[in-house]
Amino acid sequence: MGKQREFYDEQTAAGRLGVPVAAWQWAAGSGLVPPADAGPGQWSRAAVDAADAEGVRAALRGPMAAGQAADRLTEALGEPLPRCRPRVTAAAVGHLVKAGLLFWLGGDAACPDVHPDQLAALARRRDLPALLDRHVPLGPDQAAVRLGVRRVDYDQVVRLGWISPVSSVTIDYKSHGGWTTVPLYSGVDLALLPVLRPGVDWEALRTVAAGRRSPLAGLTPVTPGRDVVLLAEVARIARVGRAAVVNWRRRHADFPDPVSGTNVHPQFARRAVATWLLDHDKIEIPCQIPPAMLLLDVAEGPTRLRLDGPRLLLADNAEEEDQLSGWTTDADADVLAELTAGTFGASLRRLTVPGAAPLAVPGEVRVIDRFRTGSGGLKVTLAWPAALRGAASDRQTGGVVRHGLAYAGSGEACACKRHDCGGVVPVSWCGEHGASAEPVMEWHPGGGIRCAGLARSRSAAAAGARPGV
Repeated sequence: MGKQREFYDEQTAAGRLGVPVAAWQWAAGSGLVPPADAGPGQWSRAAVDAADAEGVRAALRGPMAAGQAADRLTEALGEPLPRCRPRVTAAAVGHLVKAGLLFWLGGDAACPDVHPDQLAALARRRDLPALLDRHVPLGPDQAAVRLGVRRVDYDQVVRLGWISPVSSVTIDYKSHGGWTTVPLYSGVDLALLPVLRPGVDWEALRTVAAGRRSPLAGLTPVTPGRDVVLLAEVARIARVGRAAVVNWRRRHADFPDPVSGTNVHPQFARRAVATWLLDHDKIEIPCQIPPAMLLLDVAEGPTRLRLDGPRLLLADNAEEEDQLSGWTTDADADVLAELTAGTFGASLRRLTVPGAAPLAVPGEVRVIDRFRTGSGGLKVTLAWPAALRGAASDRQTGGVVRHGLAYAGSGEACACKRHDCGGVVPVSWCGEHGASAEPVMEWHPGGGIRCAGLARSRSAAAAGARPGV
């Protein structure tokens, strides 16, 4: 009888227990079995024999392929994807494994298999966009998406020397030239570009029509080693006054030393300044879409709250509900729950959400879900009947614009403002719709579902009444 093995690596330990190698790898990485006690990646026979084979086998539940994991992380970023966010790729999952955020459970090292439970926990993390920026480099096409510009404009950014590759990968494009080396760029560097180049009109650059010459084509590239900024531009980057930067330089011994210029107009290396500003929390890495701002009407007066990473879903008909979800603090979530716990819920005087016009809801706003991630982030979802939603007024304080649809047609003397839906917003001195408007008006939120439906009906009726239509 042969001598028994005293030490076991991953493969032999899995064989001794009669479990897949991936199951042992997950058990070792998740703490289900003791740490390697006989050297790096080596377990003693006693440690292997003490492991629960059935528990190790059951904990795996089948590895998830890198492509599936990438799709799950893309879904976690939001549907549709937030602006300036490329889809997560299978190669990105490999980078997350290298960063220690996921365990490698077999497959290609560049596109590995991972554990579905660990992947699900990562997808729930509130800082997922920041983690992707920090650990996943992007190719040129993805980099252009991350920056929110056309590929031709991104090529100009590279030409100008504003960003440099951090690594590269060799890809076989087969019918497109065979093996090609593709540069990879840091997600953090890409996110910081609009911050560190405040002189560029990035919003205009992001809206250049297809086929138009890049606005960056006429700019001169920076000289290698000479990408410098004056104190005034440091102030623009940090969005403070020049005096504040002068004060930082005087008070902080680690403020970067000038690399050129004069005593009156010193020049500093842009990269060194960026590093210092980040280290001292003077600037942030943009990685999230702007927050939603809510102004709620309650008996005690208006209450202003915010939701980070908001997602607004507007229903298509009056019988359904609109929903707004986003991240908040425990305190604000408790305030929301208390304000919306009444019979009819709170009234939303004004909601400002990126990508949507301000809207208001005169009643019945309530919290329908609270979800806490493994990392402690708290997500809440609000809902209200879609029929109550309407456009907010132009005033900063908000308030829904209500259109009154007269049961009897308006006369020529009516001084009220009329709208496409046939409704009016009465003025107090109007003889037809003034103080006595309520008995003869059907009210609906302006810009809401009812308003849009009435406007379409009137437009269709007018088209049918025209000769020859």
